[in-house]
Amino acid sequence: MSAIHESSPAADFSAAQAVAASTDFAELKVGANGVFWNEFRPADGACRLWHWRNEQAHCLTPDGFSARSRVYEYGGGSFCLGGDGVVFVNEADQQLYTQALDGSPPRPLTQDAQCRYGDVLWHAQRVLAVEERHGVSVEHRLVAIGPEGREVLAEGADFYASPTLSDDGQRLAWIEWDRPAQPWTQTRLMCRARNHDGRWGAAFCLAGHGTREVSLQQPRFDAQGQLYCLSDQNGFWQPWGELGGTWQALPAAAADHAAAPWQLGASSWLPIGPQAYLASWFEDGFGLLGLYGEDRQVQRLGREYTRFRSLAADDGHVYAIAASPLTPPAVVAFDRHTGRSRVLAGGGLALPADRVSRPRPIHYPSGDGQAHGFFYPAVGAETPSPLVVFIHGGPTSACYPVFDARIQYWTQRGFAVADLNYRGSTGYGRAYRQALHLNWGELDVQDACAAVDHLAKLGLVDPRQAFIRGGSAGGYTTLCALAFHDVFRGGASLYGVSDPVALDQATHKFEGDYLGWLIGDPQLDHERYRQRTPLLHAAQIKVPVIFFQGELDAVVVPEQTRAMLAALKANGIEAEGHFYAGERHGLRKAQNLAHALEEEWKFYCRVLGR
Repeated sequence: MSAIHESSPAADFSAAQAVAASTDFAELKVGANGVFWNEFRPADGACRLWHWRNEQAHCLTPDGFSARSRVYEYGGGSFCLGGDGVVFVNEADQQLYTQALDGSPPRPLTQDAQCRYGDVLWHAQRVLAVEERHGVSVEHRLVAIGPEGREVLAEGADFYASPTLSDDGQRLAWIEWDRPAQPWTQTRLMCRARNHDGRWGAAFCLAGHGTREVSLQQPRFDAQGQLYCLSDQNGFWQPWGELGGTWQALPAAAADHAAAPWQLGASSWLPIGPQAYLASWFEDGFGLLGLYGEDRQVQRLGREYTRFRSLAADDGHVYAIAASPLTPPAVVAFDRHTGRSRVLAGGGLALPADRVSRPRPIHYPSGDGQAHGFFYPAVGAETPSPLVVFIHGGPTSACYPVFDARIQYWTQRGFAVADLNYRGSTGYGRAYRQALHLNWGELDVQDACAAVDHLAKLGLVDPRQAFIRGGSAGGYTTLCALAFHDVFRGGASLYGVSDPVALDQATHKFEGDYLGWLIGDPQLDHERYRQRTPLLHAAQIKVPVIFFQGELDAVVVPEQTRAMLAALKANGIEAEGHFYAGERHGLRKAQNLAHALEEEWKFYCRVLGR
């Protein structure tokens, strides 16, 4: 059996250090006053706005505030540039606040405790936003809020996203969809134009109105007022637009140019002229960034990075939140003429480059299909290593080949890691993404088990020492794999689903029909649910399991985890649970993140008798 290098110098990379290296960024904006971004630091779990000026980054958000939306529970679009400063959603009360750049404290713009706001946009002294109102039911609208009060811009659909205005304010576009659709299955691109009297005309559907299911996201106007959008009509999320009086595809790589829109406010592409645009897209799971010219030539940028988010641009630079296999996320400026890059924040080496385990893309057969992922070898391993299989959440989401301090924590300790983009993940086109329709709990589990076999045949891992772990939907895949297959020595469920029917009854509106798409109708397909409910098959789990759960989780409620933990203990299985007060769906506080990471490692070591 291979050794776990607990005493090697590399193992000095502690759980606390791994968490400290998990600072992240979101929602990058650029305007006349400079570059702005939202920064999350695990030390206090807060999201703070930063401003790059005078060659330095300055924090705008005072203590007691955190810029984070909770619309659709997953939030996004938490701030915009406007007036003499910024407008942001405060995490604690979900209200809109304005904040000048002169150091004065934030001022409330809304005071409605029933409402949450997200995807905010400033125009003509007003804030456009997605409004989520909680009453007898949860309702969503597009609204504009300004000195004259609140105006409803769109209502009647179940969900809204991405309100955007042409520069002259004469056209308004947005994305909407109705239950039971999800934003990655079927949406509509809607538009309104102002009449001669300045009032908005009737809304009309520009794309997504046919019988064929199409997912559209990130509508954008160019400087001439032409409207564009990402559409997966041709099998990948690619740019489409109003060209020559018709709606048609722009020249683009046959690849996804966006990830699944779980959060509002994404920006993975920007039109910069007729048939010219800035975009990030995926090839073999790796992110690329480039400027597409009207001559169909592509100027590649940031070749050292493998993922790009929150794109923004001005006349001289392209900005992105970028990450590489060696460095955590950073705010990076790319010169549009020379291509040279400059890091404005983040991106420092958390480990020496020669100690970082780098991702290797893997493609392997599974069932009647093929699955994808990334393999990270154990640092210094000379024999087949113990393996930890990472299952991302969603499940309609993805993992990326970038520096992940959690993965490095394991590879420094003699564990190899397989980070999987099982069938149903994004980044490989619509058909691959849709493969999980009615197949959740089967194809994803099949892919997780097949990964162990594939890596073992290559002589890279010891299949007798394989573990599986996942959060949220990844926790469900983990528990299914442990219940229905004899592949893994143990596993970890982080706020994972153990009872899909209970989840369906308790979950929030945004995911209210998601399980119906993933498994089927709970009433009509009750036998399928029974077959795929880990809680009902807890007696089939014969290996140790550890659980981690936030007590305020509104997506996977704590009672689910407690029920699964109790069922395993009743069957005499070694099971351990850790519950965290004040945490929601996904741990955010540094001490809790570090505690969970270290306890999971200790748990696997005990299972292996180390």
